[in-house]
Amino acid sequence: MFGPCSLLEGPCKSRHNLAVVKIVCAHSVLAAREAFSTLGEVVVLPDREICREHLMDADALIIRSKTRVTRELLEGTSVRFVGTATAGFDHIDAEACRALDVAWTAAPGCNATSVAEWFVAAMLVWSRRRGVPLDGRTLAVVGVGQVGRRVVQRAEILGMSVLQNDPPRALAEGNPIFRPLEEILPHADVVTLHVPLTDTGPFATRQMVNHRFLSLLKPGAVFVNASRGEVVDESALHLALESGQVSDAILDVWDHEPDIDPTLLERALLGTPHIAGYSWDGKLAGTVQVYLALCRFWEISPTWDPTTVRPDAPPPEIHVCADHRDDESLLHEVVRGVYDIERDDRALRGEGAPPTEPLPARFERLRKQYPVRREFAWARVTLHGGPSSLKKRLESLSFRVELTE
Repeated sequence: MFGPCSLLEGPCKSRHNLAVVKIVCAHSVLAAREAFSTLGEVVVLPDREICREHLMDADALIIRSKTRVTRELLEGTSVRFVGTATAGFDHIDAEACRALDVAWTAAPGCNATSVAEWFVAAMLVWSRRRGVPLDGRTLAVVGVGQVGRRVVQRAEILGMSVLQNDPPRALAEGNPIFRPLEEILPHADVVTLHVPLTDTGPFATRQMVNHRFLSLLKPGAVFVNASRGEVVDESALHLALESGQVSDAILDVWDHEPDIDPTLLERALLGTPHIAGYSWDGKLAGTVQVYLALCRFWEISPTWDPTTVRPDAPPPEIHVCADHRDDESLLHEVVRGVYDIERDDRALRGEGAPPTEPLPARFERLRKQYPVRREFAWARVTLHGGPSSLKKRLESLSFRVELTE
C-alpha cells in the first residue's frame, strides 16, 4: 500500500550512490537497527518524541502508529520517504506528504493474523464466562479486508455463522455476500468491527457506530472493536450498555487514546490496550514490508535477512488432555496457552501496576513494554486423546498438533 505520493507514481529517488544515508526510526519498530543499518546510519528515538529537528538531515523516517506525521513535522526537512510498520495509516497526513513530495508506505496485512487470533481468544473467553457455546451463534463482520477475511475464516472454524458487510468491496466486486448493515445487524449475536478510520467519502467510518447503528442491533448483542476507537461514538455505546441493547463490549481500541474512558473500561467484559495486532510476528512482518519498500525506493537490493531475528521467548509448547472434554473448552485451553487475553485485560485494569499510576500512563506503558506474543502457527500442541476431528480443527487455526493416545 503506497500513499498518493507513492513509489508507484513518478521517478524513484535513488540514493544508492551516496556514501551516507540517515534513517530515523521510532523505538517501537521491531528490529529497526538490524534492518535499516544495512541501508545507512540509523537513529532510534522514542516514538512520541520525534520532532522536526531530528529530521533536518534525515533521508527516511520509519515509524509506528504513535508517531504522527504532519506537515509541521516534515516541512523543511530532507525526508523523502516515510514508512509506517503498521497496517493502518491514519497517523500519516497523506495530503501533506503529497504537497511536500514525500513518498509514504504502510504495511497492509502485517498484523491481520494477530488481530484475528485476538478475536478468537476474546470469543472463547466470552463463551466460557457467559456459558454460551459459540457453535451456532451468528457473527456480523463489518469490514472484510485483510483482518476481516481472517476473522471470517476463524469464526467459521469456531462454528459461528457469519454475515459480512463491506460497502467498498460490495461496490467494487458486486458480490452479494456483502449485505447492508440494516440486513445483518438485527440477526447478529456478535458484531465485530475491522474497518479503517476515514473521514471523507461515501463510506467514512469516523463515529459510524452511533445511536442508529446500535439501535439496529439484535437486543443483547455483543459488540467487539479492534479497528480504531474513533469509529465509535462512546456516549452512544454507554447508553446501549446501560439499556441492555448491547450486553457485552469487548474493546481493544478507544477514543482519545491513551486518555481512555475509565467508565467504559469498567463496563467492558474485556478491555485491552490497543494490542490486538501486537504479536511479535506481526510487528516483524511490518518492519520487513517497510524495509523492502525502502529498498525499492532507493533501488537497492535488500541484504537484511529477517529470519536471523529471534524473539527472547521460545515458541509455546502446550500439552492438553482431551479425554471426556468438549471441543470448545479444549480450544480455550490451547489458545490461552499461546495468548492469554485475560492477562492483558487484568493489566489494563491495574493488576501489577504502581498504585498511583494514572490510566493513560498505564495504557502507554503496557503497549511499550508488551511481552513477546507468538502467533498460533508457532505453537506446538500435544493432544492426549480426543478425536482426529479436533486435531483438524486446531490445525485449521494454524496450530501444529501431535495427537497421542
